[in-house]
Amino acid sequence: MFRVARPDDFEQIIGLYRQLNPDDSVLEDGSDAAAFREILGSAGLRLFVLELDGVVVATTYLNVIPNLSRSASPYAVIENVVVEESRRGTGLGRQIMAGTLQAAWDAGCYKAMLMTGSRNPATHAFYRACGFSADVKTAYLARPPAPQS
Repeated sequence: MFRVARPDDFEQIIGLYRQLNPDDSVLEDGSDAAAFREILGSAGLRLFVLELDGVVVATTYLNVIPNLSRSASPYAVIENVVVEESRRGTGLGRQIMAGTLQAAWDAGCYKAMLMTGSRNPATHAFYRACGFSADVKTAYLARPPAPQS
């Protein structure tokens, strides 16, 4: 079942994120839970899950961003696309992406974008199969400078 995340999904979603970014620190101060509550309470942010037999097996994060161009049509940024490792290649990724894109179109978005740091050709083939094109725009990423010691 494709649905919006609920407060009780937090631990399962964090488990999927640990598969996505295994080097991320485990936060002991509750700031991850606070961010989760903020996401769930924000109108333009939607955290989706795909649930099978009561277990969250995939997640995506849809950001619908207001816009002044394109007849004031919003656009979407999709982040943190994760399918449970043991279930990859079974069609669940396409299923959650289809639901996420439909939510973007239902919100009136004129485009949806995502970036991936993966160099795996299968990941790129997956996104192309979901309807994304890598040859329309060029993405750049900036990060804050490292702290001076």
